Amino acid sequence: MLLEFSVSNYKSFVEEVVFKMTPTAKIHDLEYSLLKSQVGKKSIDALSSAIIYGPNASGKTNLIGAMEVFKSIVMRGHIRNVESNDGVPNIAKNQLELIPNIKSDKDIPVKFRIKFIKDNEVIEYFLGINLGKFLDIKAERKIYNEKLVISGKMIFDRNTLLEIGEVKSISKYLVKEFNSKASETLSKSNLNKQELFLTSMFKAVYSNTLANSIIEWFEKDLVIIYSSDKLHTKPIFGESKKNKNIYISDSLNSAMKEFGLTGNKLVYSQEDGKEPEPLSILEIENGKNIGISSDIFESFGSIRFMNIFPLIFSALRKGQTVIIDEFDASIHPMALMSLVNVFHNDEINKENAQLVFNTHNPIFLNRNLFRRDEIKFVERDEDTSESRHYSLADFGTSGPSGVRNTADYMKNYFISQYGAIRNIDFSDVFMKALEKASEEITNEDETE
Repeated sequence: MLLEFSVSNYKSFVEEVVFKMTPTAKIHDLEYSLLKSQVGKKSIDALSSAIIYGPNASGKTNLIGAMEVFKSIVMRGHIRNVESNDGVPNIAKNQLELIPNIKSDKDIPVKFRIKFIKDNEVIEYFLGINLGKFLDIKAERKIYNEKLVISGKMIFDRNTLLEIGEVKSISKYLVKEFNSKASETLSKSNLNKQELFLTSMFKAVYSNTLANSIIEWFEKDLVIIYSSDKLHTKPIFGESKKNKNIYISDSLNSAMKEFGLTGNKLVYSQEDGKEPEPLSILEIENGKNIGISSDIFESFGSIRFMNIFPLIFSALRKGQTVIIDEFDASIHPMALMSLVNVFHNDEINKENAQLVFNTHNPIFLNRNLFRRDEIKFVERDEDTSESRHYSLADFGTSGPSGVRNTADYMKNYFISQYGAIRNIDFSDVFMKALEKASEEITNEDETE
């Protein structure tokens, strides 16, 4: 369960921005939708969802991209580039020289921090990396700082030197025959400036169990879809095997019928060595059925929902945090609102799953759908090109700029009361372009 993520000096984010998935004090909207977790004697509440608003090029996608880059670094355990970028929408996660702020004239580290709950522990992990300036492929990369805190206890803190903290607090996770002095000596003498201590020496000589638990959360519990139009899921849940290469998912078919399936049924056909192909089954003459590729028969919105539904189902079943860029593209708002409400329903969302997505659709600016602390904004300063992030709850509840839960969020957003919106008028652009085009045609005719 995600509690917090912060980043600085990443693309359009210069100063630290903190993305919170914890409820704001004194905000009591939709309290039934809060997730509750017990860690030791402490009860922790978290938001079940969050929605991010902002104009085009404001930095909404950069925020999601920063999470994906951080995840990819933890998964590979180092800050070197990955050569292959085939089919990767977020190339910055493989080519790290693309992520420092473009206008920075100094070698400022990129900093990440994440806080989450895993296996009844509150885990906080910090990582700062020196990558040089933007596009500086020759810069000497090194880890600037790295820190691990488990349930409020500092376990290690790596800066110029490595400091080992309260490892006794994680005694149940330590390797067999653990030797504090030997482990510390070995760790300090084997630090690699481009490799994470968490996934290398800490894992080897302190706690393979704890390191693997953290890595597993990044790998399996933090699901980030950087470009949802490229999402393709497989029928991996609740399917019944009709024959050796046809799969039918009753859950998906029920959802697709609610959404609007053109065919009579959806099945997946899989030949040896090939990816499963969705087929829409149609009933033709004499009661016979025929299968047509869903990619050419169903609407684009249906195809997108077909790929999103298994992702949402998996999140609810496993308690994952799902973060999706452009989640709502081509899908009707009523279907999206129903998906959001599923995460708010504690009778369905029993594993504390979370849904985060960005959007341009104002229909979600609704106090009956989202809490004020779940409605987030990203806006970009036109002079500095720097992005900043805040939530509707940050306005407070009193004073001329305060936001009460009785306010008309949508109306106030469109009159720029909350920022993160841009007035756009293309009239002059088209007028001048058309005039220029007309002049060019006239000149061509005169030349002829």
